[in-house]
Amino acid sequence: MEENQKKVIIEKGKEYFRSIIIPAHLKNVEKLQLKSFKVNPFLVNYLASFLCGDTSSLSLAKALIYPRILGTSINTSFGQNLQVFISSLAEVAGKASGIDGIDIEFTDAIDGRTKYCQCKAGPQTINADDVATIMGHFGHLQSKARLDRLPLQINDLIVGVLYGEPSELSGNYKNIDKTYPVYCGKEFWTHVTGDENFYFELLKAFSDCVDNNEIQGVTTLQMMVDGLAEEMKLAVPA
Repeated sequence: MEENQKKVIIEKGKEYFRSIIIPAHLKNVEKLQLKSFKVNPFLVNYLASFLCGDTSSLSLAKALIYPRILGTSINTSFGQNLQVFISSLAEVAGKASGIDGIDIEFTDAIDGRTKYCQCKAGPQTINADDVATIMGHFGHLQSKARLDRLPLQINDLIVGVLYGEPSELSGNYKNIDKTYPVYCGKEFWTHVTGDENFYFELLKAFSDCVDNNEIQGVTTLQMMVDGLAEEMKLAVPA
């Protein structure tokens, strides 16, 4: 892949993060109220004390909010909006596929063959039902290729995991990998671009987007902690 194409992917990744992920994350944070949480009364005071050293309403609020906004909320947003980024990737690296169960088609920078790829977010993001679905789509495409006498090889059907390490892949991914290649993180992006460092450049590009939103994020976080603390004063004794 040419350098200008890699730069376009980087810029599209940054735009995706700025325009989709950050706003969705902030919106989800702003909606949080006490009723949004399943409070375990046996643990909440311990967690507040563990985090802040006391069980004040502010500490209780932080113990509830921090895990949600730093983990569940933004990971959910990333997964739900993944197709937006995949579409951007397809515009540069290949093309969006019209084949059922295939997200993008691209020329592999390693072996030069056309790859039919279903993209997934991370190494723990599929369940057993997804395995059956993916295997079914790939198997159907293989059968069609045989009937149409197309030169499709089994290694041309792949799952591309956008981030993570191969060692982190769940058992569900490993079951697919017994038949069809699963490329994860650096390996996937190397096959797409031919550049072993591209994955790390993309990660850095996403992290660079944070600087412009730091003040907004800090302000929103403090506002939500203060608001939840007021609710906690009434709902949970300190």
